[in-house]
Amino acid sequence: MHPILFSVFGKEIYSYGVMAALGFMAGLLTWAWLGRHENRPPGFASDLGFWLMASGIVGSRLAYVLANWTYYRDNLLEIVRIDQGGLIFYGGFLLACVVLVLFARHHRVPLWHLADFAIPALAIGHGLGRIGCFLNGCCYGRPAGDAFCGIAYPPVCEPGKLFPGVPLFPVQIIESAGLLVIWAVLLFAYPRRKKDGAVFALYLLLYPPVRFGLEYLRGDERQSWFALDVAQATSIALFLAGVLLFAFLPKNKFSPPPRQST
Repeated sequence: MHPILFSVFGKEIYSYGVMAALGFMAGLLTWAWLGRHENRPPGFASDLGFWLMASGIVGSRLAYVLANWTYYRDNLLEIVRIDQGGLIFYGGFLLACVVLVLFARHHRVPLWHLADFAIPALAIGHGLGRIGCFLNGCCYGRPAGDAFCGIAYPPVCEPGKLFPGVPLFPVQIIESAGLLVIWAVLLFAYPRRKKDGAVFALYLLLYPPVRFGLEYLRGDERQSWFALDVAQATSIALFLAGVLLFAFLPKNKFSPPPRQST
């Protein structure tokens, strides 16, 4: 709707980049709240946030570039323009999971405990990022017909050019709302979990079904595998992984030393 929010000294500030930055800050605040009673090393949350966000951006962008290589092979300089959108979430999620394993080993923190700590921040960051998608005009929905929730985009956005004056399903806003609910559920579950990995597994049970269903309302070009698109197939795989984690994770829970009062 508003890809460019404003200009500063002639430099255009894109809404997608602003919402991504707000999502990162919200993630750090989430970790500060979760760890308010835990004694973690100085800079632990900021280091974790940096590496997860960096790997998430790289993985998401790499997946998007590979999916649209016919365009980017002739426009190589556009590969780094992530401020204008063009990320595939699951690509970033998978690479961030690899980095999470390495981070846990480096800091000698139990992996599943760290995964439980990290995942709520991902939910809120992703939710705010989807608002950036809406403002940028990417990841848009298909024509909404007579549905009351349809939104027509201005011609400055890609969907406005492809569907001039046609109301589209606001899938970005719907997904953002779903992620905010998931974030609240994960925050509630974190201090009440009975075993490490349960909160991470809960995310895998909650988000993939939301994403799977919303894919049927997407109007942008989708990469398909047989009867499903790539995001739906990945959603099924991650949901099944969540079921297996809940079933087979050992019932132990790591407790960081409590924060010392001063």
